Amino acid sequence: MNRFILLAVTILALTIQAYGESRLERLDPATGLVVDGKPFFIIGGETGNSMASCPKDVTICMRKAEKHGYNTVLIPATWELIEPKEGSFDFTSIDEIIRQANEKELKVVLLWFGAWKNSMSCYAPSWFKADTKRFPRARTREGKPLEIASAFSDKVYEADSKAFSRLLRHIAETDTAGTVIMLQLENEIGMLEDARDHSPLALAEYKKGVPPGLITHLNKNKKSLHPQLKEKWQAAGMKQKGSWAEVFGDDIYTDEIFMAWNYGLYVERLAKEARKVFPDMPLYVNAAMNSRGRRPGEYPSAGPLAHLKDIWHAAAPTLDFLSPDLYDKGFTDWVAAYALPDNPLFIPEIKTARGNCAQAHYIIGEYGAIGLSPFAYNLRRYSDAAYQREGNLRLRSLFPLLATCQGKGMTNGFYFDADSTVRVIDREGLRITAKHYFTLPWDPRATDGSEWPATGGLIIRLSPMEYIVAGSGIVLTFEPSGSATASGSNLGEDGFLNSASDRSSAGSAKWHGKRIGLSSVEEVEVAPDGTLGRIRTFNGDETHQGRHVRIGVDNFKILHVKLYEYE
Repeated sequence: MNRFILLAVTILALTIQAYGESRLERLDPATGLVVDGKPFFIIGGETGNSMASCPKDVTICMRKAEKHGYNTVLIPATWELIEPKEGSFDFTSIDEIIRQANEKELKVVLLWFGAWKNSMSCYAPSWFKADTKRFPRARTREGKPLEIASAFSDKVYEADSKAFSRLLRHIAETDTAGTVIMLQLENEIGMLEDARDHSPLALAEYKKGVPPGLITHLNKNKKSLHPQLKEKWQAAGMKQKGSWAEVFGDDIYTDEIFMAWNYGLYVERLAKEARKVFPDMPLYVNAAMNSRGRRPGEYPSAGPLAHLKDIWHAAAPTLDFLSPDLYDKGFTDWVAAYALPDNPLFIPEIKTARGNCAQAHYIIGEYGAIGLSPFAYNLRRYSDAAYQREGNLRLRSLFPLLATCQGKGMTNGFYFDADSTVRVIDREGLRITAKHYFTLPWDPRATDGSEWPATGGLIIRLSPMEYIVAGSGIVLTFEPSGSATASGSNLGEDGFLNSASDRSSAGSAKWHGKRIGLSSVEEVEVAPDGTLGRIRTFNGDETHQGRHVRIGVDNFKILHVKLYEYE
């Protein structure tokens, strides 16, 4: 009998160990995701919030994910469905998600909608919501109770973590294929209506002052502190102890710091529970942005926002990264705020738009990002889904090449819209000028008043004079570093200047130096082992007689470009 028990324990251990194939690999400067022993980028989508509650909806989401060319689905695991009655657990919804994902060969990122979802405690079970004496609410300065569970209540945490821990154990026992590859803890945590909780439990904690552990972290990481936090601490005298107001100043932004610290402490406890079951699985939290000039309490304040990253890193060191949910303009600026040496980039939620696949190309090429997932992709129009599928499948085919480049500075990304149409990169003696396709005059939509679509792509350096260019709606030219950037801004439809007056004068000085030409431009497909297969060769009109490399706005391509020097 003991031998059979030992065998059973061994099998269970191997099952959990096999599940641990999902992990992060620390590179310099990027951090990569590894799934089933191979580098993996999440080209996925997040479902609508309530889709997990109905098997038919799950079927729709998985089918549409396949039609988008996704490899991963982000979908909620909701407390109200898992524990409808206190102490009684039902994992039917989770089993259905994993089963259907397996059928479509999709990976899953589970989003724990526990104590908070978009600040509110709306996905908590009804028995939890109704018992406000046992599970107290956050309150405003005026004492108004909010539909937000208090992060300072041990009873709130115990109920939340009990359900979460049971969910983790169930996944470990049943998901033997390793379908679930990452976990999001809660969703868009933050205070609304006020910058901090003023309930009795919160006030008691606030009166204790700034914890020594936070001060230690700030001192240890002075050089990398977010400028906003560093300036705030310096303005108050960089005190080493004291009340929150004494150390950071007496305002609502200090209230936000206090709440961020305590939300972080709460999530850290959940993260430690997850680590007991899955030692390596990536864990993260997501944030609703502090945009449009709003102040703390007007946006979900104290969440894992960029200006609070140091507070969250100090309070929740077990988390692997903080992630932004993006719905506002300024995509590249928001991304840059999170793509930091101490914070790998993953965008779990972004507004569903035609430019989504271009955005994925950009963040993977520029930052080696873990991935990107448009929200409510299941509602996208079919025609747009077909466009996304083409780009997503081509991007996924680049994984073998991208894997060899991670952390080596061999890639860059491009992202363009009507407000940002040009990017110049100087590297290793080569100037690469990338532009929006509509900077060329040959497509009538460039000049007829049509809205310029968001476009983008990436470039991979194979050797000093050999590159892969992939994406949609981009034009690239190559010159030696130090050359003037070619404008191409006043060409006629025949490809030549509109008039004699448009010709720039070079003066009487003689030309010195080399130029770069296109040796060959081939559209290619990438095999699973990373080898390139030629589809067609571009030249003549398709390269403006050897002047540039381009991909139109209506499709995605992968181009193999070889350069040469001449003088």
